Amino acid sequence: MTLYTQQGKNVRRTWLLMTSFFIIVIAIGFIFARIYGNPNILYFFVAFSIIMNIVSFWYSDKIALSLAKAHPATREQYFDLYNSVENLSITAGLPMPRIYVIEDSAPNAFATGRDKKHAVVAVTTGLLVIMNKTELEGVIAHELSHIGNKDMLLSTVAVVLAGFISIISDMMMRGIIFGGRGGDDREGNNGIFAIIGIILAILAPIFATLIQFAISRKREYLADASGALLTRYPEGLASALEKLQNYSQPMKAQSTAIAHLYISNPLGSGRFAKKSMQLFSTHPPLQDRIKILRSM
Repeated sequence: MTLYTQQGKNVRRTWLLMTSFFIIVIAIGFIFARIYGNPNILYFFVAFSIIMNIVSFWYSDKIALSLAKAHPATREQYFDLYNSVENLSITAGLPMPRIYVIEDSAPNAFATGRDKKHAVVAVTTGLLVIMNKTELEGVIAHELSHIGNKDMLLSTVAVVLAGFISIISDMMMRGIIFGGRGGDDREGNNGIFAIIGIILAILAPIFATLIQFAISRKREYLADASGALLTRYPEGLASALEKLQNYSQPMKAQSTAIAHLYISNPLGSGRFAKKSMQLFSTHPPLQDRIKILRSM
């Protein structure tokens, strides 16, 4: 697989994700409308799904930054970080992304934004403390590669849409259990639709979570390889990943919605975190990534 075929796949996957969200929300709205005998409910859900797709595309980066509790970084305060991002952006042929900092002692970083012209790179203060210059450049090159590979939009849109599906499913479950019945259909039909609605309400957030897990782990390997190519020094990123692997404390501000955006698991490297990362994370194990980088 080449870089350009991966970019094309990521664009197609983003549209597929947004289309899947549209279909799921309309299906929930249809069930709601049949249970309560009110077609206006379906119209509301159609409008809601369209609006949420627009929001996820245009404002997903702001939502991700808010969840991460990130704030803009100034050149005066973070001069070395600015220099690294600026120099590597020029090398990669990318516009200079906005730079954000997360006040957290746990080392981590992520990239977000709908395209390369509206990209953001966010790093924790802990990352800036423990990384030397070449390691920091390795991490920044990795994040810039996510921007260049066009997979950050897919990852960030998944944050918003998966969250909204979970909220809608919770509303539906409460409405079916605690709400009344309506409509001209026979009680038996309403009962059938209520059962379907409960099943759909249970499965929808599971499906939304699987969407996040289904975002290919290959994107991390590709970003590692692209980042190493950008710096011409694979050991810089390998050493940085090794430090991330050895750091055991989780991040203070955690959100499972954006966990897959980070370069490493924000839960830390404890026993439970390692098991959960292997089972559910969109990230491949750090030791595998380090091994591949050091074999380059």
